[in-house]
Amino acid sequence: MHDVAAGLARQGHAVTVLAINTPKHFQDDDALAHLEGVRLVTVPVDTSLSPGRALKNLLTSSLPYNVERFVSPAVAARLTELLQNESFDVVQIEGTFVAWYVDVVKRVAPAVPVVLRAHNLEHTIWQMLAEREMNPLKRVYLGHMARRLKKFEEEYLCRFDAVAAITEPDQRRLRALGAPEPVVFVPAGVDMSRFQVDAAIRPKPRTLFMIGSLDWLPNQEGLDWLLREVWPQAHAQMPELELHIAGKNMPARFQNLTLKNVFVHGFVASASAFMQQYEVMLVPLLSGGGMRIKIIEGMALGKCIISTGLGSEGIFVRNGHDIVLCDEPSEWVRRLGSYYRGELGHAAIGQEAARTIARLYDNGRVVESFLDLYSVVGRRVQTA
Repeated sequence: MHDVAAGLARQGHAVTVLAINTPKHFQDDDALAHLEGVRLVTVPVDTSLSPGRALKNLLTSSLPYNVERFVSPAVAARLTELLQNESFDVVQIEGTFVAWYVDVVKRVAPAVPVVLRAHNLEHTIWQMLAEREMNPLKRVYLGHMARRLKKFEEEYLCRFDAVAAITEPDQRRLRALGAPEPVVFVPAGVDMSRFQVDAAIRPKPRTLFMIGSLDWLPNQEGLDWLLREVWPQAHAQMPELELHIAGKNMPARFQNLTLKNVFVHGFVASASAFMQQYEVMLVPLLSGGGMRIKIIEGMALGKCIISTGLGSEGIFVRNGHDIVLCDEPSEWVRRLGSYYRGELGHAAIGQEAARTIARLYDNGRVVESFLDLYSVVGRRVQTA
């Protein structure tokens, strides 16, 4: 979202970002002051998870709890004020959890086209999590949440003038769910200026790393799986191999890990600097949709990435060429062994990865795709 806003501003467009400012991810009002042409408007909203509110939602609300947490009269009022007092060419809503606000835009400014940037097809993530959950009660709750999210997505997708899917598989899923055209594929991009290789940083040999938001359930599930199914064998066979883990909002079970040669860094100020200190990036994702932005960023830095097939979904890569894909724990151990013995060719794979990103995922191309979409929906709304 940062790079799209910055890219639009660089092309001479004025961008207003209305953001829900949560306790967990609180940002100062000048957080985007470095972007000329971008204005940040924040509204504080307590989106904290609450078992009591979750139970009340289950019994009384028509909205999924994931969505209801982000519904705020204060945000609706600020959005209304902006739309009434200023002129906008298009409103872009970022993600399913704030799709509810499309009704506010349609009520206050019906002539302004509204685009949904679909980061994921949310209900499919919860379906996958439910299918693998071992706790019966939690499995029932996750399945119920998936069904409610699917109903919400089916109901709200049709209210948008266009949908920008982040991967081609998601584009097909959105169409199957009933999203009206245009449903276009606009991948995530990388502002290459933010991911330049620092020649002064030499990655430590025989090191692996994983980085991502660890308050996201699919990331937690993947890391738990890696530590349970892959790492014990890998460490036994490769005693000098190190695993470095970084991410914000780590649950205590990760913060307190005491596994030999597993190093927990928690939140890191610079993802780029962290990635460059180690050699091979791991993405053990078992559930999810959308596109893994950290894969794009790691590839931009020339990192060899070992990922599950699902982790790389929607990214134009070739196994063994610019990424390494494997799903079974035994295959992960085998691939790690090849890297450990110097047989994987991780440096060459990383170089190809960087070339793939420069060719296909430069942020400038992504911004052009959004501008083309805005032009199409703008003409449609004007002639409707």
